[in-house]
Amino acid sequence: MRRSEGGSAKEGVETVSENHSRPAMAKQCSPHHPGERDKPWLIRTYAGHSTAAASNALYRKNLARGQTGLSVAFDLPTQTGYDADHPLAKGEVGKVGVPVSHLGDMEKLFDGIPLAQMNTSMTINATAPWLLALYIACAEKQGAPRDALTGTVQNDIIKEYLSRGTYIFPPEPSLRLITDVIAFTYREVPKWNPTNVCSYHLQEAGATPVQELAFALATAVAVLDSVRDSGQVPAEEFPQVVGRISFFVNAGLRFVTELCKLRAFTELWDEICRERYGIAEEKYRRFRYGVQVNSLGLTEQQPENNVYRILLEMLAVTLSKSARARAVQLPAWNEALGLPRPWDQQWSIRLQQIVAFETDLLEYEDIFDGSTVLAAKVAELKEAARAELARIEAMGGAIAAVENAYMKEQLVESAARRLEAIERGEQVVVGVNAYRESEPSPLTAGADGGFLAADPAAEAAQIRGLEAWRRARDAEAVQQALAALEAAARSGANIMEPSIACAHAGVTTGEWGAALRRVFGEFRAPTGVGGAVTQAAAEEEDALVPVRQRVEALSRRLGRRLKMLVGKPGLDGHSNGAEQIAVRARDAGFEVVYEGIRLTPAQIVGAALEEGVHVVGLSILSGSHVPLVGEVLERMEKAGIGRVPVVAGGIIPPEDAAALKKAGVAAVYTPKDYDLSAILADIVEIVDRSSQEAA
Repeated sequence: MRRSEGGSAKEGVETVSENHSRPAMAKQCSPHHPGERDKPWLIRTYAGHSTAAASNALYRKNLARGQTGLSVAFDLPTQTGYDADHPLAKGEVGKVGVPVSHLGDMEKLFDGIPLAQMNTSMTINATAPWLLALYIACAEKQGAPRDALTGTVQNDIIKEYLSRGTYIFPPEPSLRLITDVIAFTYREVPKWNPTNVCSYHLQEAGATPVQELAFALATAVAVLDSVRDSGQVPAEEFPQVVGRISFFVNAGLRFVTELCKLRAFTELWDEICRERYGIAEEKYRRFRYGVQVNSLGLTEQQPENNVYRILLEMLAVTLSKSARARAVQLPAWNEALGLPRPWDQQWSIRLQQIVAFETDLLEYEDIFDGSTVLAAKVAELKEAARAELARIEAMGGAIAAVENAYMKEQLVESAARRLEAIERGEQVVVGVNAYRESEPSPLTAGADGGFLAADPAAEAAQIRGLEAWRRARDAEAVQQALAALEAAARSGANIMEPSIACAHAGVTTGEWGAALRRVFGEFRAPTGVGGAVTQAAAEEEDALVPVRQRVEALSRRLGRRLKMLVGKPGLDGHSNGAEQIAVRARDAGFEVVYEGIRLTPAQIVGAALEEGVHVVGLSILSGSHVPLVGEVLERMEKAGIGRVPVVAGGIIPPEDAAALKKAGVAAVYTPKDYDLSAILADIVEIVDRSSQEAA
C-alpha cells in the first residue's frame, strides 16, 4: 500500500503567533466569548508537476479556491542536484514534482503570485540552499525585500538518509549546509522557517510513534548543536534561532495514539529547549509544526475509502488545541493510484475548509485537558521516547546513528512487522485483507483511470528550455559565480550569499550541485537490510515456510543458491518496498543483491551480469517505470542475459503494466499486492519456469 512519490509529504508552518502549539496546561474547556474563534491553520495542498508553467496554473487555481499557502513539490532531478539532461534524470523530469533548473523556471513557477504576500513551503533537502537562493532571487526580481518573505524549506537531510533518499553529500557537510541556511535566514529572512524537522517520512518508512518522536527530536538536537557550535550565531541570539525551528509530522489512522503523540512532541520539545539549551522565553520553546496525514495506509483497492481515512487522520492534528497543527495538507484519495488531478486536490481543500469553518472546533479551548486516559498515554510515549533518545545520545547522536545504520535498521524492522501483521490479518485494512467484496468504483471508471498522467513531452521541453537558457546567459558571469560558490564551500564560509549570486548569474541546478559535489563528495547511506531482524525469520510455522522449501528445492536443481538482484533505477529514493522485498527474500533463503537507491540501468545490468543472478526485481515509485525498465531490458539483452527474468513493482497503472509485460517483464506488482510471501512464491515459480525453458 504505497503511494506515488509525488504525494510525499510537504511541509511548512507559519511564523510565530499566539496560537502555536505549546505544552498542555490544565485549563477549563469552556468556549470562547460569543463570536470568537481561533484562527484556522494554513490550508495547503502539495503540488507541482510537468513544467513550471503548468504548476503555476495549478497554484493559482488552488489559491482561488481558498487555499491559504503554497506547498511546492519538486521533481527528483531538482531534489538531487541534476539538470534535466543528466543521464540519471532520464525519465524522471517533471514526474513527481516541478522541474526547476534555473531562475527562469522559478520566475515562471511564481508568475502572478506576489511572494511578499505568500507563505510558501518547499519540500527540498539536499539542494535546499539552492532552491531558497532561487526563491530569494525571484522575490528580489519582483521587488520584494528579503525580510518580507514567509515560508519554509524542509532542509532536513537526516531523515533523507533513513527514508526518502534525496541526499547527496555525506552527513557532516550536509549538516554544515543546514547550519548555513539557518544562520543566514534568521538575520536576512527573519520570518522564514529555515528547517522543518520531518518525522513524516519516518512513519512512512515504518517508524512507530516512539521512533517518530525520538528520531525527529534527535535530529533537531543535532541541528541545533551544529548551529550553536558553528560560531555563526552569537550566544545571545541563539534563542531566536531555536524559535525558528519547525517540524513536519505524520498522523495515522490510530488517531487517539497520534493525538497523544503530538501532545508528547509538544511537551518533550519544551523540555529539550529548557533543559538542553536554557531557553527561558516560552514563545521560543513552542512546538511549531505542520502536517500531512498518513499516506502509507492509502489503498489501491477500494480507493474511495481513503477519503474517510484522511478525515480521521486529520482529527489527530486538529482536535487538541494545545497540540494543533499550524499548517495542514491532506493527500488526495487517489494517491495510491497515481498523481492527483486538480479536482482531487480541491476535494482535499474542501475537507479542511468544512472542518475549519462549518464545525465549532475552533470555538473551544483544549477539549482533552483533564483526560486521565490521554495523560497516561502521553506519559507512556514520553518515557519510551526519552529512553530511545538516550540510546541515540550514547551512540554519539543522530549522525552517528545514521552512519552505524542503527536508525535505518530499526525502521526496516518496524516496517517488516507492520507488513507481517497485515499479511496475518492481525492488522485489518478494509478492502485489502478484509471486506474485499466491492462494487466497481465510479471514481475510477473514467478514461483517465481516476488520476493524472504526467505530460510525456515535458522532459524534452524542459531540456530544450535548459539549452536555450545556457545559450542566452553570460558564460563568464556564470563561471565567476560558480568559482565564488566553490571557494566559499571549501573555506567554510556561509554559502547562501554566493548561492544567491549564482541564481542571479544564471547558474543551473546541476551546475550548483556539481560544484558542491567537487568539494564535499557524495554519500551512499546504509540500507538497513543486512542487520534487520524480522518475525518471519525467527518463526518456522508461517506463510514463508513453503516458500523456503521451494527455494531450497530450486536451488538444488540449479546447483547453487537462488540469487535475486533487487534494484532501484533512476532517482526514486523511496526504498521501503525494495527493502522489504530484499529482507523477506533473504528470510526465504534467497541470496539477495541489494545496493540501495539511485542506480543507473547500466549499473543494475552490470551487477546482474557480475553476480550471475537468476532474477532481477526493479522497484520504481516515481512514475518513471516505462522508460527505466525498458532500458534495463534492452541492456540485459545486449549483455547476453536477456533470458534472466525481470519483475517490476511500484505505482504502475494497468495500461503501463500491460506495456511492461509486452516488453518482456515477467510480472508486475502494485500496492494491491501486499502479501510479500505470495510475491516471492510467484518469483520462485517464474525462475523455475524460466530455467526449464532455457534448458
